[in-house]
Amino acid sequence: QVQQESGGGLVQAGGSLKLTCTASRSAFSDLNRGWFRQAPGKEREFVAFINSNGRNTYYADSVKGRFTISRDNAKNTVYLEMDNLNPEDTATYYCAAGGVYSQTYSPLYWGQGTQVTVSA
Repeated sequence: QVQQESGGGLVQAGGSLKLTCTASRSAFSDLNRGWFRQAPGKEREFVAFINSNGRNTYYADSVKGRFTISRDNAKNTVYLEMDNLNPEDTATYYCAAGGVYSQTYSPLYWGQGTQVTVSA
């Protein structure tokens, strides 16, 4: 896998998790990056986006104010800090790279996913 996620797990409602996605290719430091998630029985949905230099970020309305995306290009890594989690955040979270953001984000590369489960 070019991108490897970590940091998923089981957390109680109101808790926090921080996801990490590290790319094995240094070229990913020049790409836009993002996070998506897919809950059982639902389509994959956009969560957050960060542009290549980290200056611009966008979030889904459902996570705005609770999730924070950031990146460290020296480490080819993108992060997703998730606070005040609720059971509706339960999903497999995928990191994404490449592509552009134009009202929506359409990445070119995907990670394999990491499971986040929030208990009530």
